[in-house]
Amino acid sequence: MTASSASPCLRAAALTAVLLLAPNASAQGTGQWSAGAAMPSERSEIAVAEAGGKIYVLGGYRGERELEIYDPAGDRWSRGAAIPRAVHHAAAVGLNDKVYLIGGFVNGWTPTDEVDEYDPGGDHWRPRATLPTPRGALAAAVIEGKIYAVGGNGWRGRNVTAHEVYDPAVDKWTGRAAIPTPRDHLAVAAVMGRLYAIGGRVDGSYARNLDVNEAYDPATDRWERLAPLPTARSGVAAAVLHGRIFVVGGEGPAGTFPQVESYDPGTDRWTGHARLPTPRHGLGAAQYNGRLYVISGGPTPGASYSAANEVFTPAP
Repeated sequence: MTASSASPCLRAAALTAVLLLAPNASAQGTGQWSAGAAMPSERSEIAVAEAGGKIYVLGGYRGERELEIYDPAGDRWSRGAAIPRAVHHAAAVGLNDKVYLIGGFVNGWTPTDEVDEYDPGGDHWRPRATLPTPRGALAAAVIEGKIYAVGGNGWRGRNVTAHEVYDPAVDKWTGRAAIPTPRDHLAVAAVMGRLYAIGGRVDGSYARNLDVNEAYDPATDRWERLAPLPTARSGVAAAVLHGRIFVVGGEGPAGTFPQVESYDPGTDRWTGHARLPTPRHGLGAAQYNGRLYVISGGPTPGASYSAANEVFTPAP
């Protein structure tokens, strides 16, 4: 059942369930939410990236190949050249005004090593060097012109420790220090030259959600554990606003999560914010012009879909 076809009673029951997930969290927090133009299609388990002031939505659980492009300045959607493969649980990043689609699951739940680059200027795709470790439900971020791909699920649904770095200048991947806590459905973000891997789950089970927050320093090739995510969850999205890492959404056995929590690397502390209006998992997040855009995702655990596009403006 899709979000649009769910009855008001079912939606109310789902909201009650998610509010029970974090009884110690306040119902209100800092910041405000507003609605952006809905996606043209309902999806989940997508990849999202910002490049050149546009937000790109790639893939989806039902094998969507349409590349949907959101212009936050004009609050409107368009489409680009279809992605090269039907994929879900992939990662995506924007770098040098291009979009990179990394890994994911194909043909059901087969982990792939495929990497493709999209050029918005020419509206075309080209294949790039493959991931050394095929995987889906991974996460990726950019530090100083290189793409860091972390974690995920490999063959037979088991977690991998892979942490691999792509240099687009030479089209090559290099292995770096393994992630200390192997996990999938995690979020990663980069702040001040360090990589933060947050949340996730063990071997694909959202009954085994994690609150782990680990930081990687490329200069030393070492990881360290930091203050945990206040609400253990997976299937989350994250983006950086004003030097803080905002972690949104997720799923667990009792429902989807409305929690929005931000991490300050300077103080190693977390802060709660106004809750996500449409709790969901398998969603994407991107920052543009000081606002957080949270797009698509499933409103109930498992195979569910939405066209939601909700915009968070932090408190001054």
